[in-house]
Amino acid sequence: MIFMFCIECGSENKQMVGEICIDCFLKDFQMIEIPKNINVEICSHCNSRLEEGKWSESYLPEEEIIYRALERNIKINDLVENEDINLEIDQIKGTIANCFVEVVGEVYGVSIDETHDVEVRIQKTVCPPCSKMQSGYYETVIQFRADNREIKTGEYEKADEIVARTLDKQAKVDKLAYCPQIAKLKEGYDYYIGSFKTGRKVAEALKDEFGGVIKESPRLISEDKSTGKGLYRIWISVRIPEFENDDIIKFEDKIIQVTDIDKNRVVGTDIKTSKKHNIPLKNMDNIKLVKKASDIETTTILSMSPRIIQILDPSDYSAVDLEMKEDFSDYNIGDEIKIIKIDNYIYLIK
Repeated sequence: MIFMFCIECGSENKQMVGEICIDCFLKDFQMIEIPKNINVEICSHCNSRLEEGKWSESYLPEEEIIYRALERNIKINDLVENEDINLEIDQIKGTIANCFVEVVGEVYGVSIDETHDVEVRIQKTVCPPCSKMQSGYYETVIQFRADNREIKTGEYEKADEIVARTLDKQAKVDKLAYCPQIAKLKEGYDYYIGSFKTGRKVAEALKDEFGGVIKESPRLISEDKSTGKGLYRIWISVRIPEFENDDIIKFEDKIIQVTDIDKNRVVGTDIKTSKKHNIPLKNMDNIKLVKKASDIETTTILSMSPRIIQILDPSDYSAVDLEMKEDFSDYNIGDEIKIIKIDNYIYLIK
């Protein structure tokens, strides 16, 4: 029910809001609600902010953080129309910012100007990812190994470069893209990686460079008491091939000299037929190393004919006749030529 006079001041012929006039209504009316004191948590290591229970990782200057904290804490009354809010920072002393909030708006057609003094306090803390990093937390262990051989110093150095480069790239999207520890074992290096996601990226990058196979082994380490779910770490084995470029391998019934190894295959030439072959690395367990590149010898051509090439056996200096192949027809008598001896048979190597 609307009365013709205000029950508070007795005024008549004024705009009424319920049982009171507009002046009495606006006397205690506030257009906005905002706390007198606002606390903002900022990570002292990465400058990320805690906003509405979530950590925001985007970097912002301190003044912008203060303005956003003010905006986030303002609640505007539903009766206010055409509002215009002005935020100002009067001064910043240490971690405390004294701020001024002015609101201009209309309520039932009446213009109102309202001001509030607010103190924003910046509290330095440590966000969960930085806390994990400081404590040496990790979710994945990359086990860098070679199949049936020792890893060379140059391979370790290259692996370190790949891990560092991958972490730098991943750090743009994953705050747990770090390596708190490298365990240098006799059998290979173990790289401890902060997150599952980045750990898998590191393993793939190593495989891209060296070839080989990847196997994952999750291990239950504890249980989250709040959710009852198991907490796992993943051990990822990156096993690079026993053989290297120029080595001699056997696959099925073929004897092949390796010319290239990439992330998915071995490329090589059959030393009997000179045919090119691509072997998927998923078959690595079925590839046998026959001879290392260091076992390849150099000897001299003694004579040549359209069908026969005669070479000097470096083991006993005897003359050995081998079948002439088209690949070697451009050689001349007296030239040096590469050979490999397998099961007492000598093969020519291009």
